[in-house]
Amino acid sequence: MALVGLGKCCRSFGRDPSKVAFCGVWKPAGIEGCAGAKRHLLSEDVIKLQGFQQRKLAVAHLVTGSKGNYIELFTKRLQRNELIPREELKLLLHLCQTADDVLIARDAIHRYHTDNGNLMFGEFKFGPLFVRLCYELGLESLAAATLTDENMGGFFNDATSFNITIDMLFIKGSFEKALELLRTMRAQGIPFNKDTLTLAAGTCYKLNTADSYRICTALIEEGETKGNAVPRHAHCFAVALALRQNDIEKAQSLFSQIMITDSRLCQNLKVTILTMSGAVTDAVSLLSAALLPKSPAFVKKLDFSQEVVDLLRLRSEGGPHAMEVDQIITNLERAHQVTQQTLDGMLCHTPTGKRKPELNMTDRKTRRRNLKSLQSTLLSE
Repeated sequence: MALVGLGKCCRSFGRDPSKVAFCGVWKPAGIEGCAGAKRHLLSEDVIKLQGFQQRKLAVAHLVTGSKGNYIELFTKRLQRNELIPREELKLLLHLCQTADDVLIARDAIHRYHTDNGNLMFGEFKFGPLFVRLCYELGLESLAAATLTDENMGGFFNDATSFNITIDMLFIKGSFEKALELLRTMRAQGIPFNKDTLTLAAGTCYKLNTADSYRICTALIEEGETKGNAVPRHAHCFAVALALRQNDIEKAQSLFSQIMITDSRLCQNLKVTILTMSGAVTDAVSLLSAALLPKSPAFVKKLDFSQEVVDLLRLRSEGGPHAMEVDQIITNLERAHQVTQQTLDGMLCHTPTGKRKPELNMTDRKTRRRNLKSLQSTLLSE
């Protein structure tokens, strides 16, 4: 299994500075440090934070004036060891506004799981709701601790809860904790989906150790072997990590598995691979093909990272192609096709996701009826 021994891998991170010194994509003294860009990797389609916040506002509007009383009442119910009805737990999670409120919600979830652990199949999944609440309030450590709590085994049985939490940890640079969550997912038998693979590859890329490199390549190979569709983004992370580990042959092999390579990120990775493998003429040919000096202003031009072209210039210095390389880079700069964004920045981009259609009137009325029903049910006390 790809994540066997992951616990040992996690414990080894950070002990040997030499293992994390190779922060640049192709050289030890990289332009951008290991922290790099700390943007999230999941789109709003997955996080669904806006929708969650809208529902919170709607519920708060329905129970205006009773939020504080409700949470206080819930605390007393926990102290009396009373049963926690599902609908009341839903309402509690939508009323939490502070970290203290979330701690109460966590205790309520624990009580609910203790009382209903054998009745979870087919029921409403509280996991995504809880971690979105943590996401909103920046409580990534609490979310991670709750998901890895042995007493909560079986409650967070969906990939979405883990993916959102890993995304939070990725933002904060807590990559070791992210790997621990991946290990927990594997131990609990929760299947890795496309988002999980992207997050796993991104986490391993950021850690940039021999162990994380082994884990990353094993996950990609496992996905390919099982016939699962490995996301291009995950492949790109794996390629970049292979380059950081100076494994050019593996980087070439991983890159060859990417079906569509016309994106800006893929083209920058390809130039880097060609440069590091010594194929300077091929790299120049690729850059020349991307040069569009006479294209209309509305045509989006392919651009290349400054550090990518700097690497090509460095590797060709003093060689027979030095003048040709300087000329093509100069032409690209004049055409505004050289960007200051690093490869790390391109890799750790924020996906835009898909635009969702507006709710029609029927959907809106249905949601209002559901909220009113929820209020009458949950506030009956």
